Amino acid sequence: MAGGTTAQRGAGKRADTPARPPRTGPEGRRPSRRTLLILIVVAVALVTAGAVWVLYGSSWLRVERVGTTGTEVLTPAEVEAAAEVPLGAPLISVDTGAMENRLRQKLSRIDTVDVVRSWPHGIGLKVTERKPVLLVEKGAKFIEVDAKGVRFATVDKAPRGVPLLELKPDQSASLRRFGSDRLLREAVRVAGGLPGNIAKDTEAVRVTSYDSISLELTRGRVVTWGSGEEGPVKARVLTALMKAAPKAGHFDVSAPTAPAVSGS
Repeated sequence: MAGGTTAQRGAGKRADTPARPPRTGPEGRRPSRRTLLILIVVAVALVTAGAVWVLYGSSWLRVERVGTTGTEVLTPAEVEAAAEVPLGAPLISVDTGAMENRLRQKLSRIDTVDVVRSWPHGIGLKVTERKPVLLVEKGAKFIEVDAKGVRFATVDKAPRGVPLLELKPDQSASLRRFGSDRLLREAVRVAGGLPGNIAKDTEAVRVTSYDSISLELTRGRVVTWGSGEEGPVKARVLTALMKAAPKAGHFDVSAPTAPAVSGS
């Protein structure tokens, strides 16, 4: 008996193949790439909006306290008043750079200052004050001069351990060439480079010309320093001379390769 026709055999195969489930609606479909992208963008926008609200709109991250460190002559209250920290403002909105500039402008005693955010509620003011290396007498007051030659403060009482500048230049070619400001800087260079044990015994730095600087020490001792050049070498030579002749009254290091001592 002949087999079935080709159409009949095909019909049999189609009858054996499981039918695909019909698509009933959108709930049965996978989300498209466009839909996923939209969902991601919405999620990022929500997270960003939430972060902005937390930083700027909420009461969680606002300035509630100020701390100051590094003060010696200045008081924390003086520094904080000059800083004008906006208490209650969002911590993220505080302009730390503007605050640093304001502090340096208002308080000349400040050499450097670093304003930092202390999360979640604080502002820190880290101050470094200028150190006087010389005093310039002005009437009954004293002007403090730091190692950079900056005249930064006027005080009623001379601080202990800071030598007085005696700037008495003669009417020489040196004065016409360099001027009193340059001579002041040379005196500052000398005073700022003195070793600690000599610096504390220095009562005055006398300047009469660029290459004629001398130190007046305790117990009536005098040091002829010369110019401000070769300061570190002169300091080492002077230290050695003072150890070798502790009772000497005069030390000359103006030519450090040929120093001299007298009055011992």
